[in-house]
Amino acid sequence: MPEDTVIAMQNNQTSGYPAEGSREMMDAGVFYGRKKSKTNPKMRPFVLANRGGIEIINLQKTEEMMDAAAAFIKERVRNNGLILLVGTVPAAEASVTALAKKLGIPYVTTRWVGGAITNFKIIVKRIEHMKTLRADLASGALVNKYTKKERLEMEREMRRLEELMGGLEAMTKEPDVVIVIDPILHHTAVSEANTKKIPVVALANVDADPDKISYVVPGNDKAKKSIEWFLERIGKAYEEGVKLRAAAAVAAPAPESPATQTASTNEK
Repeated sequence: MPEDTVIAMQNNQTSGYPAEGSREMMDAGVFYGRKKSKTNPKMRPFVLANRGGIEIINLQKTEEMMDAAAAFIKERVRNNGLILLVGTVPAAEASVTALAKKLGIPYVTTRWVGGAITNFKIIVKRIEHMKTLRADLASGALVNKYTKKERLEMEREMRRLEELMGGLEAMTKEPDVVIVIDPILHHTAVSEANTKKIPVVALANVDADPDKISYVVPGNDKAKKSIEWFLERIGKAYEEGVKLRAAAAVAAPAPESPATQTASTNEK
């Protein structure tokens, strides 16, 4: 389907639709939904039309929901909230890793480790074990304690742990927000977040269940460009939240020293 046709449909559906935002999302292929037979009825409000058997997502709705999700993330980050980014879709792996490392937040790009949220204390112990193994192997501290075969086994264990949990090293506490690309693929992560009452923000296609997502952003959750569009907006919201947090810290009055507090009390 020609992109111009979809844009015309959008413009006919609602007046005043942001042309620039529309073009950006169009170029990223955000509007591509699923087959009508796979569409969750609860996602019907986000569907603009059906063309060639494929649902076309209403990009105005996507923009509105993205703005709401970005505002929520910005506020959570401003208040020192910890964000966990989850995206194991092959098209998302590189972008998720790059953004998470840039922001210094925990992430998952291989597969979800069961209990990463609901059994957080156990996961922390495994991460600490991984760190200890890494440090000991790097320092050579194990050379005289273990045989070469035993050290090779430890190296394999470390690599396995790094593959599964390397991205979770920055998760110093239970996350305050879980951001997911494709909530159906990551249903376990969404379920664990729901169990712990942690808000979920998700780039979700029309086959998802929005009732399980706190902030659903309807869009193509399989295409690389669409995922990059979503992550770029997430990244901007995060950085804005960090700036607001820094500004609030500068504006906050410095705490009084014990000597000042004593002098103030004596004056009274």
